[in-house]
Amino acid sequence: MKRQNPLLEELKKVLPEIAKNADKAEDLRKVPTENIELLKKVGLHKAFLPKAYGGYENSLPEFGDCIAALAGACASTAWAFSLLCTHSHQIALFPKQAQDDVWQDNPNMLASSSIAPFGKYQETDGGVIFTGDMRWSSGCDHAQWALCGFLRENKEGKKDHCFALIPATDYSIDDDWHAAAMKGSGTKTLVIRDKFVPEHRIQKAKDMMEGKSGGFGLYPDSKIFYAPYRPYFASGFSAISLGIAERMLAVFKEATQGRIRAYTGAKVGTATPALLRIAESTHQVMAARAFLEKTWDEHAEYAEAHRYPDQAKLAEWRTNQAYVVKMCIDAVDRLFSSMGASHWYLDKEAQRLFRDSHVTGAHAYTDYDVCAQIFGRELMGLEPDPSLL
Repeated sequence: MKRQNPLLEELKKVLPEIAKNADKAEDLRKVPTENIELLKKVGLHKAFLPKAYGGYENSLPEFGDCIAALAGACASTAWAFSLLCTHSHQIALFPKQAQDDVWQDNPNMLASSSIAPFGKYQETDGGVIFTGDMRWSSGCDHAQWALCGFLRENKEGKKDHCFALIPATDYSIDDDWHAAAMKGSGTKTLVIRDKFVPEHRIQKAKDMMEGKSGGFGLYPDSKIFYAPYRPYFASGFSAISLGIAERMLAVFKEATQGRIRAYTGAKVGTATPALLRIAESTHQVMAARAFLEKTWDEHAEYAEAHRYPDQAKLAEWRTNQAYVVKMCIDAVDRLFSSMGASHWYLDKEAQRLFRDSHVTGAHAYTDYDVCAQIFGRELMGLEPDPSLL
């Protein structure tokens, strides 16, 4: 079912220009500045920004549709910018003082992240002294803040996964993103050495999943902030995989309809193998979209009702999106494997789609081997395995 989405309609106006920059993004190994400016011009960065700072507070289905469309133009841009957007949802769960630190003077401020607990710390009066080489910070060249993970010992002597909100003035960027795919995402390492982080800019991940964080209840009329942070943070990965797969269907049809085999003169586009491949991949991508939209709609329904999901529902949501990614990768592989050697040239869009598709299944949150175990244990009534992220 088509839903009204004014932000998507505005986004579509700049997608042709962003698509033209896809090769440039790979050459730069980061999102071109003009892409960031185009996306800010249409207001995509405000999707999860609180209305108190001029944001839109879009629903997750509205945002997901935008990111899928953006991925069809440039997956690297979609990967980096979707995270820059979803971090606003996460920051909105921090105390008001932290939100003011970020947005009060400039609501266009963006944050990247390195949420795996790589950081080290020392306790000090009023906060911690933070140090770390914080990897996998997509889009960091265009961010003014960063959410950085670390394990902090609590009063019971156990470790809490926490996030420290750190300004760009307190870190440098190690330009180390030399990757085979998602080349333009600029997923570099933040280098932080002995920087003070005040207590109001530190939150426990668990609290942000359960409605217990410092920002809980700040926006009583909101339809998106009474929700755990993680499904919103991870929403872009599956949307990007879907957008890539949908674009691959179009590229395959365009490339195959007029293709003639060099040695035999046979018309590839009317041959049975091509027809079978495009039919099955189309069905698979249609199924992936329907399944993902159902999950997005559930996210929105829970958030609008100010209802937090239980463990079973979180496991379902997490693994649903991972299965969507798996289906989309399968659909892309089925098409690309039959497109011939000419589409391996670096100036061909198909090979970029093929490479980027596989990265969408390589993130810790979308690894289906992990997700299948999580869901299987839940279905069989077993306790969660703490070794599974």
